[in-house]
Amino acid sequence: MIHVRQLTKTYKEIQSGPFTALDGISFDAMPGQIYGLLGPNGAGKTTALRILSTVLKPTSGTAIVNGFDVNLAPEQVRRQIGFVSTNTAIYDRMTAWEMIYYFGQLYGMELDKLRKRMELLFERFQMNEIRNVLCSKMSTGMKQKVSIVRAMVHNPPVLIFDEATSGLDILVAREVLNTVEQLCDQGKCVIFSSHIMSEVKRLCDRIAVMNRGHILAEGTIEELAQEHQEQDLEELFYQMISKSEQQHEAVLQKA
Repeated sequence: MIHVRQLTKTYKEIQSGPFTALDGISFDAMPGQIYGLLGPNGAGKTTALRILSTVLKPTSGTAIVNGFDVNLAPEQVRRQIGFVSTNTAIYDRMTAWEMIYYFGQLYGMELDKLRKRMELLFERFQMNEIRNVLCSKMSTGMKQKVSIVRAMVHNPPVLIFDEATSGLDILVAREVLNTVEQLCDQGKCVIFSSHIMSEVKRLCDRIAVMNRGHILAEGTIEELAQEHQEQDLEELFYQMISKSEQQHEAVLQKA
């Protein structure tokens, strides 16, 4: 479903010189699987997800989403994915219904199928009471529901959640996690980026631990726990990131 090989993204900074946000990462995510990208702020998670969603172009390497190359067929890739984050823009002057309807049309959905799909999703997410409410009048939780339904309206095979529960209250965050589980049960391929260990442990079938643009380790939580002789995921994460930072400092001192 998603195949990433040696994906690299380098920015040309005028003052400080080149900055490598991604340094040759590779991974695979399959249908019916929740694949977690786990790392601190600045690890490269969001850069990788923006490349997968065609918002950014990689400097080198390849990323294939459901058979389509992000460089060669970006329009087709966008039809394969739904993207949710806490920073997803919501148009304040549109109602929830207008917002979803507008994006369904952008995806080229037939109007009759679009309306039926929207009725189904608004019922599932208990959004009928806000269907005619302007987005500017909504709470953070309501806006996040709109973002999720917008990402799902065209029924894509791939869903990407980038820190999607950050800043949400516990009730809305739990709804988001329940939705992710349901999508996996439906056979969707889900990429789930987070730094919240409890979410990762609950949801993810496989994880990649990232820092400074590198994948430090990849596998199931059980595999990584056995390999590193550490059962607590938070402690395992801390040890990996600390070791990576120490190695980075050592390289800087030698330079």
